[in-house]
Amino acid sequence: MHVDEKVIIDLLNDSGLVTKTDISVALKKSKETNQPLGSVLVSNGKLTEKDWNKIQAVALGIPFVSLEGEKIDPNVLTLIPEPIARNNNIIAYKKTSIGLEVAMLDVENLPVIDFIKKKVGTRILPRITSSASIKEALNQYKKSLQADFEDIIKKESSSIKPVKESGPGSEEKSEKELKELAEDLPIVKIVDTLISHAITQGASDIHIEPEEESLIVRYRIDGILHDAMVLPKDTSSGIVARIKVLSNLKLDEKRLPQDGRFKITNDQGNVSFRVSTLPTYYGEKTVIRILRENAKGFSLEGLGFHGEALERIHDGMKKRTGMLLCAGPTGSGKTTTLYTMLDILNTPDVNISTVEDPIEYQMARINQTQTKAEIGLTFANGLRTLLRQDPDIIMVGEIRDGETASLAINASLTGHLVLSTIHTNSAAGAIPRMIDMGVEPFLIVSTVKTVIAQRLVRLLAEGKEKYFLSDIEMKALEKVVDLDRVLGFLKLEKIVDENATWDKIPFYKPKGSEESKDGFKGRIGIHEVLKVTTTIKEMILKGSSVDETEKMAKSEGMMTMLEDGIFLAAQGLTSTEEVLRVVSE
Repeated sequence: MHVDEKVIIDLLNDSGLVTKTDISVALKKSKETNQPLGSVLVSNGKLTEKDWNKIQAVALGIPFVSLEGEKIDPNVLTLIPEPIARNNNIIAYKKTSIGLEVAMLDVENLPVIDFIKKKVGTRILPRITSSASIKEALNQYKKSLQADFEDIIKKESSSIKPVKESGPGSEEKSEKELKELAEDLPIVKIVDTLISHAITQGASDIHIEPEEESLIVRYRIDGILHDAMVLPKDTSSGIVARIKVLSNLKLDEKRLPQDGRFKITNDQGNVSFRVSTLPTYYGEKTVIRILRENAKGFSLEGLGFHGEALERIHDGMKKRTGMLLCAGPTGSGKTTTLYTMLDILNTPDVNISTVEDPIEYQMARINQTQTKAEIGLTFANGLRTLLRQDPDIIMVGEIRDGETASLAINASLTGHLVLSTIHTNSAAGAIPRMIDMGVEPFLIVSTVKTVIAQRLVRLLAEGKEKYFLSDIEMKALEKVVDLDRVLGFLKLEKIVDENATWDKIPFYKPKGSEESKDGFKGRIGIHEVLKVTTTIKEMILKGSSVDETEKMAKSEGMMTMLEDGIFLAAQGLTSTEEVLRVVSE
């Protein structure tokens, strides 16, 4: 589908939109920068993006369509999942007997066209459009959640069984009544829609919270909770009952918290859900954690590791004994980091086994075991059994008690590489935490090779606002982070040139848009990687404090999480405010 440049030049001349001089200047720059001619003309302000797309459409013999102001049928729009639509700038907007018409910016993106063809089972008819059309059409995905619920409630309101909700002064419903509620068709549709939209929007959690007069639904996206929907209070009992049925929980137990799980399969693979219910004043609050299985394509670089930190992790993985620990609070991406390391280590010549709660990603050629505390299959018991299975590499989901810590230490002493997570705020803090669990310091220095601590910061979306640090801002930052050290790291990794100074390095702030109201989209990790060197071992044996250990680690080249965050902010990936927010939590 490639078009000869001469054809494009002839069309530009015939269009009357640009002069021959404009074309000549753009051609020269195009050859110097290896950019397409049209991109140069657009960036120079000689041609609008829309006009350039129209010329491309004529050259390729493909229709140009504008979706601005067009209302797309939700049933057609959602034939392409929102993440795929956003990542590939492609919109399904019309379905006919001939095929599915899709608007695209890049009609030569054959892999995505082929994927959609297989998904919908019909012929795909590509059309060229503009960025403005794509952006406006993408906003209709967000509007479709409200529309879906209004449609369900409007159509099914007569069949939603009116019930007295649980709460102050309410009467308890029998298990039979609750089961009938859970099987009520509109309730099933509401729960299915809640879940499908959460997956589509990339949410990690769904919070369903009963209030006095309503039921509030919130999604956690990129670590931040957002209101998704307010539902009528009379749907509360049915929705909770439906989720309990899916999770195999007790329907008539409302006085005690319950935990369960269920799984679905969609176009993106298997998705698991962890469910937690908690009695509150106005009824049961339900939180659903979304865990995407079969996740592929992660890399340590893609997770945010770079420079010395990246080298330290690779050095730790090359060893065939010892421990690699990943530290941080819940939701900081520790497990994803471990899975990424496992994926690198997963070669035909090694036997890898895991004990997890839950199994978040299923991985080929790895023996994964799910803990079940109710039948006695704990991390400690599972690890004890694994050691009889001749593993080379072991991953323990979490070291949370002395018994598990002791077994993991013994496993690493007896010829195994052990990967695990631990709940501490910093890399250096993992050492006293293990000592508190009863592990002797001499065993720690014999086994622990590398400790990674991490948090997740939000990435700035397109349209971010550029600015330069003022003297006041620099002084404020210098109170919490050594800017000279960060600048040294930037120069070392050749992010900036040797003569760079902070007042010349651009920073960025989020700028809200229709696509991203808070100006952020996606997340990336900030890290600190502590290598247990001879000096660090001596400090552990002496019982040095966390601050002393961290100071020594910094002198040996460790970049702290806060420094790593400012390092990313200086590259325009996130904002300084976001880094300070996350690190201070």
